[in-house]
This record gives sequence, structure tokens and C-alpha cells, in this order.
Amino acid sequence: MNSVLLTTALLAISLITTNGYADSGPAASPSSERLEFIAPEPGTYQLPVLGTAVDGAVLDTEGNEAALHDLMGDKVVLLSFIYATCSDVNGCPLATSVLHKIKSRLKKEPELAKQLRLLTLSFNPEHDTPAMMKQYGQAFQEPGVEWRFLTTRSERQLQPILDSYKQTLEKIYDDQGRFTGTFSHILRVYLIDKDKQLRNIYSVSFLQPETLINDIKTVLLAGKKSETQSIKTDTAALYAAGDNKNHYERSDYETHSMALTDRTGQPADLLKTIRQPPLGLPAVPVPDNNPLTADKVNLGRKLFYDRRLSFNNTFSCAMCHVPEQGFASNEMATAVGIEGRTVRRNTPTVYNIAYARKLFHDGRENALEQQIWLPLLAHNEMGNPSIGYVLDKVKSSADYNELFKKVFGKGPDMESLGMAIASYERTLNSANSVFDRWYYGKDPQALDAKAQRGFKLFTGKANCSSCHVVTAEHALFTDNSLHNTGIGYAAAMGKTEDAQRVQVAPGLYVDVAAQLIDSVSEIKPNDLGRYEITQNPDDRWKYKTPSLRNISLTAPYMHNGSLGTLRQVIEFYNKGGVVNENLDPLIKPLNLTAQDMDDLEAFLNALTGDNVRELVSDAFAAPVGDAE
Repeated sequence: MNSVLLTTALLAISLITTNGYADSGPAASPSSERLEFIAPEPGTYQLPVLGTAVDGAVLDTEGNEAALHDLMGDKVVLLSFIYATCSDVNGCPLATSVLHKIKSRLKKEPELAKQLRLLTLSFNPEHDTPAMMKQYGQAFQEPGVEWRFLTTRSERQLQPILDSYKQTLEKIYDDQGRFTGTFSHILRVYLIDKDKQLRNIYSVSFLQPETLINDIKTVLLAGKKSETQSIKTDTAALYAAGDNKNHYERSDYETHSMALTDRTGQPADLLKTIRQPPLGLPAVPVPDNNPLTADKVNLGRKLFYDRRLSFNNTFSCAMCHVPEQGFASNEMATAVGIEGRTVRRNTPTVYNIAYARKLFHDGRENALEQQIWLPLLAHNEMGNPSIGYVLDKVKSSADYNELFKKVFGKGPDMESLGMAIASYERTLNSANSVFDRWYYGKDPQALDAKAQRGFKLFTGKANCSSCHVVTAEHALFTDNSLHNTGIGYAAAMGKTEDAQRVQVAPGLYVDVAAQLIDSVSEIKPNDLGRYEITQNPDDRWKYKTPSLRNISLTAPYMHNGSLGTLRQVIEFYNKGGVVNENLDPLIKPLNLTAQDMDDLEAFLNALTGDNVRELVSDAFAAPVGDAE
């Protein structure tokens, strides 16, 4: 063994055989077998998630390339950074000695040892080649615990890893300006759970074997508890709004919030609904100039969830089109953009958006490839000042340039960015609902009697299908047209009440003077609907007919989110909308009974596609870009 390596390894071993103090030089941090206090029992405390363990390219002791993430996920990991020739007793030898003590103690707990991996990565790749790290690690290799020694191909390859783990170091030079082969650095050891999340970071003062072992056990116990809770959790809740506000208007409301850490997903075959549309939907229209490929869809998916596409790196498409909220937004009547800027209309769902011939509530756009640029540039949405500004940001992100070149044969531009996002949105198709299996699949047991009565009303007395079209072959539940129902007219021309009822807690409301609300509110912008596009007076307060597929997932309803429940929507149409000079002639009182309205609501609730969870789970698995 190299003499310097031998000396360093012996120093680490000498620390193992003492109470953590060197014979000379500065005293080492205590790493004795016994603490000066009684350590809490594993599982009696919590270790919060500190962030995600970052990936990086490394080399093993045989010179094989690997990724840090490939060495995580199946076991709990203790990651340390060292350089093989370090002689600072409070530095690398201390970390190595503590990990060695842990390894020795785990011989008595083989089941625990099977769930732990020690990783030691050099931050001196020029000296610590794979062969050198193999020599260094030989003294610590024994059966029982997996301990891998790693290095990198170069300092350039190493630096992003050091930056991500905030592992700072400086080379030490002599008075002649020559590198001495030593570094000034702060010792840190990282505890990483099976979800590749940082759970603790140990500095010199806290690097103690008993503490680390208890923390490892605590992380493992928390993982088992989480798995048990996941089994007990209603799977439907995993794919519903994280902070579900259903029945919030009632005083007996109970929260069923779900932690983000529980909302993990699995990538899906998103092209499946393109190859074979779900029952009830026709073939997906795909533009000739933008054919779908898996790489293009994955690029669009990455962009859809990337906050860096907004002016201040805080807002992605998915923050309005929230996957677990029906790719809409259940929590707000109208959308909110960057910095809390008010958007005057409700967030429409992007489920089955591939079939839409008109986009936005007023039908101002006709192609998904073009549509994306409006929210990117809107001051109150993603807030970017120009097309060039967006493209420069994307081009400056190293992770995007190669992806665009792979998919389009060129870097990002206005056309390719729109094509990529449109390609992902075009795969979000959902049908094969219980209605589809009953009506198109001819399964008489698929739809219950109440919903069947609702469908008869839908196509008969209630006349809903005159706009929400159902054909013998498929049902888009929209005529792709625009209508004046009176909602827009009432918002623009209706009388302002002297007081507004405001909910402050479950089942608790207060009446607040309209004048007080106005004093702290932005002036409400007028909204004339389709008229703003055509300037035709007959188009005042006309808005696009939405599809009713997955309608139970996309509350609140109407272009301004003014109706919070399906029942309120049914009651609104039962009354004949709001009378005005441009009211659509199809809108008239329906004279539905309470039982009729119950049946109609049951039918609408039967329009949820059977692949919603799969698409939401895929969204949970998507990468989230949120940093430069």
C-alpha cells in the first residue's frame, strides 16, 4: 500500500481504538462508545426531510462509471466526503473511524446491516484514482456491511456534487504557491433515506456512532410506518387534492391533508391513449407537423412542471393545472399567477384537451402549440417580458439543450417549445368511465339505475346534450362552440350587494361590507367573453362549452368559478340561467324535480375516466425544475 495511504488509514484506525482523541496535535471530536447523555430511543423522535440527495457521476474502485442515485434507494445511506491523504484528526480520519465503528457494531445486528450502505467519496480525484481508493478502503472491508469507496473522473465532474451537498473545500498552497496536496474543509456526513432524501447532516461535534445508529433505525422505522399508513390510506385520496376541502362548508368538516412526501408516483406509458384511445373517445387528432414520440412527450412533460419557465422561477404550468385537482384548480374560483397576481378566469382542465378546437374560455386560440405562449407571456400568469427572454432561459439550462437537439435536431425556439409542451398535453386523455362501459361497452351492470335515469334526463328533459354532445360512436361532451348562459352578464351587470358572505372556518361565515372588501381589493376587470376577440356585440358574454368528462374532479365551475358544486350548476340551469338580451335560446327553465337533479348529478359523477390515477401518478413522478 502507498505509504501515505497507509499512514492515513492507520490514523483512522488509531482513532477507532481510542476514545476519539489523537495522541498529539489538536484534540479530536469525541466519538466514544458512550454518550454523556442518554440518547432517545429510535422511533421516539422525528428526522425531518432536509431536501433531496443530489445525483452525480462517480467511479467505483474498479474504474466503472456509476451514478450516486444508483447507489441509493434500496438502502439507507451514510455518505461521507474525504481525501485519502488527509491527516487532520478532526477531518477525514474521524469520519472514516466513526463509520468503521458503526460497521463493527452492526455485526451484532445483521438485519440492520442489510439495510445500510456506507459511501465514501473522495474530493481529490487527481490523486485518489479508483486504484488509490481501492487501496485506501482495503483496511475497512469485511463481510457484513456494504462499504463502497468512490471517486470521480475529474474535479470538473466532482464540483457539481460538492456544490449540491454544500461541501466547501479549499486547496492549501505553500509560500511558493505550490499545491501541498492538502485541503481545508468542513467535515460533514449525510444520512439519506430510501427515498433519496436527506434526513440529517453531521458535523464534527455530532459525529458519534450511537447517535448515527439510532438515527438510522429511526429513519427505517419511519419508512415502515409510512408504508403501513400507505396501505391503510384510501388510494383515492392519494390522487385527490392534497388539502381536500370537500364539505368545508360544513361545521363537522375534518381535514384529510396529505404530506407531499406521501405523494409519490410512477411514470406511465403516456402514448398508450394515442395508440388506443380509451373507450368513449375518438382517435386523438395529432398535427402532421408535430407527430408524437416518447422523447418529445417526455420533454414536454419536463417543461410543464418546470418553474423556471416563469419570470421569477416560481411558477410552472402545473401550478394552475394541478394534476391531483383534475389538472385544474379546486382551491380558487379564479387562477393566481406569479407573486399572487390575479387572473380573472377559472383554470380550465387539460384532460382531453387534444380534442378541443377552441382554446381558452373565449376561444381565442386554436392550436395547443400556440396556446402555451399566452400564459408564458401574460403579466398576471407566468410573467415573462418576451419570447426571447423565455428562450434564453431555456437555452441557458444545460439540461434542455441536448434534449431539444435530440428531439428536434436543434436547440429550443418558439416553435419547438410549443410543440414539446403540446405533445405532453395531447396525451392527457381520460375516458372508459362507468358510463362509457355501460353505453359504449354495452355492460348493463356498469352504470347504476340512478345514473341511468340521469342520462335519460341529460339527453331528454334537461336537454344538456344539445351543447354537451353525445354521439353513437363517442362522446366529447362538448359542441366546441360558445354560448351565453347569463353567468358573464350577471357578473358584469348584476347589482353589487352591500355585504359579502365570507367563510372564515369550516361551517363559519361572516358578512363583510362590500365597501371594506373593495378597499383592499384590486379593481375587478370587466369580462365580455367572446366579444373581446370578435368585437361582435352578439358575442357578449359567450364562453366555450367545456367537456363534462372528469367533471366531478374540476370544481369550481363556469368561466369565473362562481359555482362551487355540480348541484349549484344544475340548479342554475334549472332556473334558466340569467336572462339577458343575448341569452342563448337553448337556455330556458327545465322544471326538474329534486329527484331529477339528484339523478342528473349521479350521471355527471359517472363520467370520471378509469386512468385518472395513472395520469396523476405519472405527474407525481415528473421532474420539477425549480432552480437555475
